[in-house]
Amino acid sequence: MGWLEKIFGGSTHRISGGQYHGGYEGGQYHGGYDGGQYHSGHEGGQNHGGYEDSTTWDGPTTSVDELSDFDKEEIDRAIALSLAEEDQKGKKVIESEPHLEEDEALAKALQESLNVESSPPPPPPPRYDYGSPFPPVSYSFPYGYRVCAGCNAEIGQGRYLSCMGAVWHPECFRCHGCNQPISDYEFSMSDNRPYHKSCYKEQHHPKCDVCKNFIPTNPAGLIEYRAHPFWLQKYCPSHETDGTPRCCSCERMEPVDARYLILEDGRKLCLECLDSSIMDTHECQPLYLEIQEFYEGLNMKVEQQIPLLLVERQALNEAMEGEKNGHHHMPETRGLCLSEEQTISSISRRPRIGGYRILDMFTEPHRLIRQCEVTAILILYGLPRLLTGSILAHEMMHAWLRLKGYPSLSPEVEEGICQVLAHMWLDSEIIAGSGSTSTSVSTSASSSSSSSPSTSSKKGKRSDFEKKLGDFFKHQIESDTSAAYGDGFREGNKAVLKYGLKTTLDHIRLTGTYPC
Repeated sequence: MGWLEKIFGGSTHRISGGQYHGGYEGGQYHGGYDGGQYHSGHEGGQNHGGYEDSTTWDGPTTSVDELSDFDKEEIDRAIALSLAEEDQKGKKVIESEPHLEEDEALAKALQESLNVESSPPPPPPPRYDYGSPFPPVSYSFPYGYRVCAGCNAEIGQGRYLSCMGAVWHPECFRCHGCNQPISDYEFSMSDNRPYHKSCYKEQHHPKCDVCKNFIPTNPAGLIEYRAHPFWLQKYCPSHETDGTPRCCSCERMEPVDARYLILEDGRKLCLECLDSSIMDTHECQPLYLEIQEFYEGLNMKVEQQIPLLLVERQALNEAMEGEKNGHHHMPETRGLCLSEEQTISSISRRPRIGGYRILDMFTEPHRLIRQCEVTAILILYGLPRLLTGSILAHEMMHAWLRLKGYPSLSPEVEEGICQVLAHMWLDSEIIAGSGSTSTSVSTSASSSSSSSPSTSSKKGKRSDFEKKLGDFFKHQIESDTSAAYGDGFREGNKAVLKYGLKTTLDHIRLTGTYPC
């Protein structure tokens, strides 16, 4: 095989094109084809091409057709000499058969390597679109030609990312939240848009409206929180038992970034409810006149002059203990219609407020004398105007029933119909506060007119919060789960809507029950 060794020994060409030794490494592609020649990529001083030897041939490649006539004659002459030797020494040919097989294998390898330039490159790998917000451009490119899905520019031979069914320049693959490049190994998706994991948590993981922290997961790994049924205030379950205070009016929990006013009796009042609160007996008198006018508009005028007093919680509880009649099923009593003679300590002047606290309370005793079936109406101080008015409308109905000689009624009927009147008054106030010209009471289903225009300085166009607050107080009445106040209201309201207020009251006087 000396002839074959001679041919290889006389050639200094090396095959660099036509063979693909690139690959993916750590999500990055190093190297690729360009015009049939392999160009290796370098990163960190290391060659990631197909050949370990750093020496490569940059000259033209050699094919069989390009062999010189001299080389062809040398090959023909070598073959002829070899055939002559076989004829003369048949036994030697057999002995040297392994050498012939090796020569044939080397010749075949030479032929394949010389013809590799004429072989077409392999087809590009398929590309898929998984719903990327930046879908790859649908063009046909030569093998190895890549377009960034972010800027639609050619990527070339530099570093790039392959994710979401497309390829990207590293600086073009950006977080939808902060618009900064995503260089982390992992990222989050929302609506087919990429996010840093921290940005995704900041934007999509629910936060507690009370402590402002991310709501923690429960032992099962699920996000569990509580929410107020009306205000939809979301909070950690732990706040229900950790002493977090609630507003005594709207029931919202006190958040860490806001302060509630602490009343003298320990209740807390949010600043929005404080804005329309009624704090003393004198301040409540215009509202009391409005409620009386409301009843007069329903042909239910109260003739007797019944004292109205605003009191602290302790005074209200003490008066309730001294009262023989009445049904009190609320978690906290906020109003009372008295029938007994008592001495009541009422709030005579608006208390001074400083540093989110009540500083001074001004009270004076009132000796109540029984002149009719009702001696006084007591209302808890410090509540917003709409809540104070609804409580007053409720207690006024108790007084009206007693003064009109209604028999002793079951808690479901008496408390229920009183709640119907409170609900009707709230309806009339919300309609009036919205600037509507309508004067009908939506829940009365009667031909009676609503209350006449107010003379109170606090009545007029409502703020958005006060409108919402009125809806909340109505919601409280409608969703009450107790038998007397909740079920009683729903049955009474249904009867009033069906038969009207007057017919319903006449039926109650005769039978002690609602009409069916």
